Amino acid sequence: MCGITGYIGFRDAYPIVINGLKRLEYRGYDSSGVMLYDGDKMRMSKTKGKVSDLELITNKEEERKLGKIGIGHTRWATHGVPNDVNSHPHFSQSGDLVIVHNGIIENYDTIKQELINRGYKFHSDTDTEVLINLIEEVKKNEKCKLGKAVQIALTNVIGAYAIAVFDKTKPNEIVVARLGSPIAIGVGKDNKEFFVASDASPFIEYTKDAIYLEDGELAIIKIGKEVRVRQIKSDKIVDATIQELQMSLEQIEKGGYDHFMLKEIHEQPKAITDTYRGRMLADEGIIRMSGVDDNLQKFLNADRIIIIACGTSWHAGLVGEYLFEDMARIPVEVEYASEFRYRNPIITSKDVVIAISQSGETADTLAAIKLAKSKGAFVFGVCNVVGSSIARETHAGAYTHAGPEIGVASTKAFTTQITVLSLIALKLGEAKGTLSKNAFHTYLQRMQLIPGKVEQLLKIDKKVQEIAKVYKDATNCLYLGRGFNFPVALEGALKLKEISYIHAEGYPAAEMKHGPIALIDENMPIFVIATNKGHYEKVVSNIQEIKARSGKIIAIVTEGDTEVKKIADHVIEIPETEEALTPLLTTIPLQLLSYHIAVMLEKNVDQPRNLAKAVTVE
Repeated sequence: MCGITGYIGFRDAYPIVINGLKRLEYRGYDSSGVMLYDGDKMRMSKTKGKVSDLELITNKEEERKLGKIGIGHTRWATHGVPNDVNSHPHFSQSGDLVIVHNGIIENYDTIKQELINRGYKFHSDTDTEVLINLIEEVKKNEKCKLGKAVQIALTNVIGAYAIAVFDKTKPNEIVVARLGSPIAIGVGKDNKEFFVASDASPFIEYTKDAIYLEDGELAIIKIGKEVRVRQIKSDKIVDATIQELQMSLEQIEKGGYDHFMLKEIHEQPKAITDTYRGRMLADEGIIRMSGVDDNLQKFLNADRIIIIACGTSWHAGLVGEYLFEDMARIPVEVEYASEFRYRNPIITSKDVVIAISQSGETADTLAAIKLAKSKGAFVFGVCNVVGSSIARETHAGAYTHAGPEIGVASTKAFTTQITVLSLIALKLGEAKGTLSKNAFHTYLQRMQLIPGKVEQLLKIDKKVQEIAKVYKDATNCLYLGRGFNFPVALEGALKLKEISYIHAEGYPAAEMKHGPIALIDENMPIFVIATNKGHYEKVVSNIQEIKARSGKIIAIVTEGDTEVKKIADHVIEIPETEEALTPLLTTIPLQLLSYHIAVMLEKNVDQPRNLAKAVTVE
């Protein structure tokens, strides 16, 4: 989950690398570092803390910024506590080689002991320092070039990695490689400069051309030469396919908002529209999704659909379960990818597996995809990042078109994932005949109105702030929902935990009586989703039970509700829509509430402690 970046070319490397690290801080921010080479020597600066702390160090000594070659790293700690010594980059023992690394080397201790026996000394607790010394040992013993030494070394490690390696004795190249962690190479005009990063955001203003390495590939980057890519194990040369980037610089800036999270909450009307644009033709009663159209029989003939995901994407998958079973009458199971991959699941060629991930790089989800494919299942990906590992690993899929999501706590990823799942469920329901033509057309018309209704909901921001003031000092919260909105309760609780560090739990409303009701007293805020569809009367009864025990009730209701208003302490109204589409609306006030509570508590909203955006290690 660390972020790596690098540059080799004719420009000053420091501003490119340091600004790239700022854009990658969503991947980790407990320490950072940069190495620059000026044609004479390598200069290293690294520290515990954020990239802004690193800048304070480098600003004290201008010569630290010199050089046309540089690599940098922002860390999410795995091996070794966050401190200056464990920060990347790491030198080899001779001082000739330097590395930045995202991932985990599982057999590092065995390799470390062997290297110690050969006279190596280690200064950090990291697996990365072990890897760079292994590369040096191979280079020395095999008397080979850096690229070959990296290749041989990587055949002896177990784990996941994205690395960039530099050798000052051959200072016209950088070697990069990946297995399980992403790496992108930005290609400058006429190959006069190259950029390296965990994703394309650090170099978007310099080039639109990028090469994404596949798992098990290594690339040698030399100024003035085409990038050479080969498979690490087989040594086979691979065509380096250059892709044109779709993102823009404006998309990865805050655009006047105080935080990326707030910006991304407000981007949801456009993100939802972009996700169904060109796919849903409401007036014509058509849904076109090539990934589904081309594999329609696989979906229609499936014994079941298995949805695999982690975190917020898992909550979107739970909404998908309700959608598929209700509209298409196909049995659905929703699995945590981290458990699915380890429990010897029963998978057959008659199963359809839908893998959901915002980044498209989630390590557990990728491993689960490979397991499902090995059992013969058809695997369909739902992700946001074009060219990501999950997009390449699955048989077919659909992008969410949410645009870059920088805030660690997912917002627009959730609603756009639900949008994609809704489109698929509607299409399958129509194709199977389990959804009437009239119902199908009604859903399309109502779906088309959702972005406007989200826009309307965003105008209640001031009211949500007032509620946030009342409950910002709570130590525990409950979130309750039923049916389609049970997963929204889970997601609302997760958002509060992630960015405010207040303990919160989501439950099906009826489960309150099976334990959580014991927690309710006058100090316990309970957020209840009580829209007027589905199980409204049952939820009202649950609210009455809470009120009888002096709990504080914050209810999300449909416009015009009168019954819940009589008994709730606070009420937030959402516009009327079909029950199956309500999660796209009910989640908005919960996102805003979590955001404002975190801001009032002076938490780092975009970079909450211990978390990273893309979980690319187990």
